Amino acid sequence: MGNRADDEGSDVEIYRKPLSTTLHADTATGAPEQLLALLDELGLQRRTLTTPGPSYVWHEAPEDLSDDEQKRLVTRALPALLMAGYIVHISDELFDPAAYQEAAMEYRSRVRPPAAAAPAGPPAASPASGVSRASRSA
Repeated sequence: MGNRADDEGSDVEIYRKPLSTTLHADTATGAPEQLLALLDELGLQRRTLTTPGPSYVWHEAPEDLSDDEQKRLVTRALPALLMAGYIVHISDELFDPAAYQEAAMEYRSRVRPPAAAAPAGPPAASPASGVSRASRSA
């Protein structure tokens, strides 16, 4: 069983599972519980497969959400993951720029006291430097 996060050298790889509609968030082997719990808190559902060897842990977007809602969910998770210091890759097809900007502004307002907030201005159009967006073939 492969793990994209291990293959890519990232903490989290977000992609659509080939030949399905499932959105996966793979974490590196041995990912800290803090990362796994953060993904839980951000609305992704934890899955575990225990084998005679290693146990595999990954997260999925809830199946009861529409495709657009799933894309918004995984995109909105990015600011919290990045600010926690994780390296995250997301497939271009799943990245929603408007959802990212909205989530980044909400995250910023939660972690900064209002007096320290930056003057209002247009948000950045691209994700933070810790995010890599790349189309991946099946």
